[in-house]
Amino acid sequence: MPLIVKTEDEYEDLLGQWSDLESGLAVVLTHPDSVQEFSQRIHQYDRWLQDLLRQDADVSLYLLFQLATQSPVGYSASHALVCAVLCDLLASHFALPRQQRDSLVRAALSMNVAMTVLQDQMATQRSRPTPEQQLAIKAHPDKGAEILESKGITDPLWLEVVRRHHLEDVSQEALSMLPPTRRLAHILLVVDRYAAMISPRESREGQSAADSARNLLQSQTGNGGAVGQALINSVGFCPPGTFVQLEDGRVAIVTRRTKQANQPDVVVVLDVQGKLSRPPVWHCTSGAGAGIASALLASAVRERINHHLILQMGDTAQAASVI
Repeated sequence: MPLIVKTEDEYEDLLGQWSDLESGLAVVLTHPDSVQEFSQRIHQYDRWLQDLLRQDADVSLYLLFQLATQSPVGYSASHALVCAVLCDLLASHFALPRQQRDSLVRAALSMNVAMTVLQDQMATQRSRPTPEQQLAIKAHPDKGAEILESKGITDPLWLEVVRRHHLEDVSQEALSMLPPTRRLAHILLVVDRYAAMISPRESREGQSAADSARNLLQSQTGNGGAVGQALINSVGFCPPGTFVQLEDGRVAIVTRRTKQANQPDVVVVLDVQGKLSRPPVWHCTSGAGAGIASALLASAVRERINHHLILQMGDTAQAASVI
């Protein structure tokens, strides 16, 4: 795979594209009544998302997990974008027909349109949701579908997945045997929960991605377990952009997925004393005694990390290992 982060400027440009996508989505979701051509805007953001993922899915995940775990500010749009990317990956994993993939990803982008402002507000409040907020949360799937219809969305699958994205489906049927509406809504439900677990709030820190994945598997049965396992197979227990502690005590950041969900490629950023590794060191976690001991929250790493150098080093090392 060619390097796509050769310089700091290229890193900043790629990060800027994801940030611009997130900001544009935030405007559309926060002010749907004043947005012209709402449907076209969502389609545009979906195409933008696909273009960025095609450049390099691992680098895209790295940047997304950095954005999602750094701050609760603008939580709703960040959450929607993470969910949409994960749904895109799962659509490939389950070999969904193109039309179903499009409906699923666009539902992920727009599912919380009826509570975007409230969701951002709750991400920065320390108290539990008030009774009024709880009512709004309960009503937002139906209200969201109504808003989308009023903005010209006519895709019935998109609308129905938004309506159903908080409904539990306890069926023991294989996911492929479910009607498309139930299948896609269930995928989105699991993705929504996983993405919510990893994101920080003022009232609590996010969980590590590995803890979120384990909790997801433990809490889900039947189709839920199938989707949770597929999610882990797609992004790994520790996705690109997340921090881990190695068995030897050093701290690293994941750069690329591998065929083994628990053995990603990483770059060591802190030594055993917790000091910056100068320079960072690429590390393969598949060797004896070289594995991951635990996942870490981003807040556990206080040092400023040079992410463009990390990505460049990870890609260079991976390219060399293939030759």
